[in-house]
Amino acid sequence: MEALERLDAWQAAGSRFEVPCSTGAASSHAVWHRIDGSGPWVTLIHGFPTSSFDMVEVASSLAPSRRVLALDMIGMGMSERPLGHVYSVSEQADAVCALWSLHGVADTAVVAHDLGASVAQELLFRALRGALGVRIRGVVLANGGIYPSLHRPLPFQTALADPAHGAEVAAAMTQELFAPTLRTTFGSGHQPTDAQLHAMWTVIARDGGHRNLHLLIRYMEERREREADWVGALTAAPVPLGFVWGMQDPISGAHIAERIVADLPAAPRRLFDDVGHWPPIEVPEALVDVLGEVDRAPA
Repeated sequence: MEALERLDAWQAAGSRFEVPCSTGAASSHAVWHRIDGSGPWVTLIHGFPTSSFDMVEVASSLAPSRRVLALDMIGMGMSERPLGHVYSVSEQADAVCALWSLHGVADTAVVAHDLGASVAQELLFRALRGALGVRIRGVVLANGGIYPSLHRPLPFQTALADPAHGAEVAAAMTQELFAPTLRTTFGSGHQPTDAQLHAMWTVIARDGGHRNLHLLIRYMEERREREADWVGALTAAPVPLGFVWGMQDPISGAHIAERIVADLPAAPRRLFDDVGHWPPIEVPEALVDVLGEVDRAPA
C-alpha cells in the first residue's frame, strides 16, 4: 500500500473529541485519536511536527495483544490547529489525560517519541506528585530532548523559534525546503522514500498547518523552563523505563544516549548506530520489544 493511501486509512479509522483548553480564547480543542486492538492499554505519543501516523507500524504490531490509543496532538495531524494559540507540553498532557478519562483508562503503558517524550515526562511528573489519576505501568522513550541542556536543534528549528522571524520562516516552508532537511535526520541505514516524505509533509501542511510551526516549537523553551521537573521525573520515575535510540540523530542522538546510560544504567535499551531521529519509523519492532521488557520489569 502506498504511503498516502495508508495515511488515509489510518486517519479514516479515528475520530475527534473535544478536550478542555487551558490557554487561549477557546474553551476546548478537537483532538483526533484512534483505538485498535484488545488487551492492556498502551498510549502512543508522537513527536514534532508530524502526527500519530509515525507510529503506524508500532500500533500494528501491538494491536494483537494490547489496546492501543494513538492521538494527534493539538496543532498537529488531524487535530484542531488554532492559529495564534499558545501551545504547550502541559496542554498536550492534559489532552492525553482527557482521552484517558473519556475511555475509562485506569492504567496504561506509554510509548513516546521526540516532543512526545516531553509529554511523557510531564505525565511522570504528575504521577510523582499524585496528580495523575491513571496508573502508568511503564514508559518507552525514543529520541527526544529529555535532557534539555543537551538538545541540539537544527538550524530550521532555531529559525522557527526566533520570536522576530519565526512566523515568516513557518509561512515560507514548503515540501521542497522541508524534505531535504528531514532526510538528514534519518539514519544512513534507514533513509525514507520520497513517498514517505510526501506523506509526512501532507500531514504537516494540512489546512495550512505549517504556518503554526513557530508556535508549536515553543516546547523547546518550555523544556528549558521545566528542566528540573522533567529530568527529575526520569531519575525518580515510579515506573519502569525503557529506551530506543538512534545514535545518528543530529538533534537528540548519541550525546543524549550517553547520559541515559549514565543516569539509568539498568533500564532496558536498544541503541542503534545506523538509526537517526525516527525509531518509530526506522526500527518500530525495537519499540515493541523494549515495551515487552518494560512490561515484565518489576514495578
